[in-house]
Amino acid sequence: MAALLKSPAWRSLKAPDFFKNPFRLVYVMVALAVLVAGFLGAATPILVELMSGNVSKLLALPAAMLFALLVIYDRKLTLLLIVVLRAGGDNALELTRFSLGGYMVGIGGVINAIVILLALLLVFERPKVVPGRAYMAWLPFLAITAAGVLHSPFTGEAVRLFLQQLSYFAMFVGGYQCVRDEADFRKMLRLALWSSAIPVLYAFVDIALHFGGGFRLQSTFAHPNVLAFYLTVMIVVAFYLLKTMAPTAGDGARMSLGAYLLLLLLMLLLTKTRSAWLATAISFALYAVVFERRYLIYMVVLGVAALFVPGVGDRLGDLGQGNEVATYATLNSFAWRVYLWECALGWMSTLSYIWGMGLQTFSEYSPIFFPLAGKTKFGAHSVFVQLIFELGIIGLVAFLWQSVSVIRQLTALARADKLAAFSLILIVLSFLLCSFSDNMFYYLSYNWYLWFVVGAGCALGRILWARQAKPVAQKLY
Repeated sequence: MAALLKSPAWRSLKAPDFFKNPFRLVYVMVALAVLVAGFLGAATPILVELMSGNVSKLLALPAAMLFALLVIYDRKLTLLLIVVLRAGGDNALELTRFSLGGYMVGIGGVINAIVILLALLLVFERPKVVPGRAYMAWLPFLAITAAGVLHSPFTGEAVRLFLQQLSYFAMFVGGYQCVRDEADFRKMLRLALWSSAIPVLYAFVDIALHFGGGFRLQSTFAHPNVLAFYLTVMIVVAFYLLKTMAPTAGDGARMSLGAYLLLLLLMLLLTKTRSAWLATAISFALYAVVFERRYLIYMVVLGVAALFVPGVGDRLGDLGQGNEVATYATLNSFAWRVYLWECALGWMSTLSYIWGMGLQTFSEYSPIFFPLAGKTKFGAHSVFVQLIFELGIIGLVAFLWQSVSVIRQLTALARADKLAAFSLILIVLSFLLCSFSDNMFYYLSYNWYLWFVVGAGCALGRILWARQAKPVAQKLY
């Protein structure tokens, strides 16, 4: 036996690689897949009982398994598939939701978790792609939000909102990881724009089925506001791609993209979301002032034409009445918001202005401090008021730091592509503007596309800055 063990034939046999390197990513992923498969197999009978025979909910399990397999096969491809398809998925994902322990869960939550996992895996594979300052832009706000979870008496809902914020950061990181040069950047923008194909097509169905008095277009989204803010991003992306088309592009391609841009603008009007209208108008006005003054004339013409769209004039006229709080008075939407904010901030203690009341406490406490609430739990309808109420002044400062830091990163892009930097900065500023009067933190699809394209822009800015700095460093030596 000893002679056999010492023989050259035996020595030539090598131990399998997974014994030598058991923690390689591929082996870890396979092990996780086996564990998840075992867990899902054991949980299937329980799941079937919870679903009560509902086919759409039963599809959630195989869909989750399919996404898990895609993650193992190709992380970047999985992320890009989510980018293309997520905008058309709100209504479909809503059908997969079911109650588990008093909380509504579904395939949408699984996709959120996958996005966070994908970001972690992509960073693990290429740790040097995302610079430290990109992390530092987000870290203070995420840390304070996590502290707000611990401080909140409503832990379940607070954890859900924190995970949403974490998924927004994951999409920002995903945008960074997908860009290596100018061509990749344009591909990511085109991919984001392609995500609007399903919402645009379904918009015609929505109009055909529901158009009438008080109609607000929402297409595939859960609420017209979500569609409106999503469109503010897509309109800027489409306009940038139109203005930077290659000289070799044909007239047909330019006209098609121009017509698509006008269609997106018409859809935005039909959402009847005034803050999104204002953000888009300001964006085009700033573009006109900085780049092409003739666009001011186009804006006037389109603005007059917009008044002939049913419901647009009525939405603007609503702000002129119902501005006083009185018994039996009907407040317009903005006056109602102001009264809500006054009640919320007046109800807080002095110490709460520093640390806040805890994440997700605004809506839970609104029936207590807001006389018009009744039994309804109202959101803050303002990111800034919500931050002061839930995370205090330190939370608001961390949020503003995040935005300012990201804008500073985008300025590096202006050296090589002024219009790209300008466009992405406008997207961030539009987000801040709309945050003044809307619940922007809860609009998941909108935030995902916003931070994905902004992350892609920050990545390109860093790449171009490094490319320009290298020849300078070589000259010094």
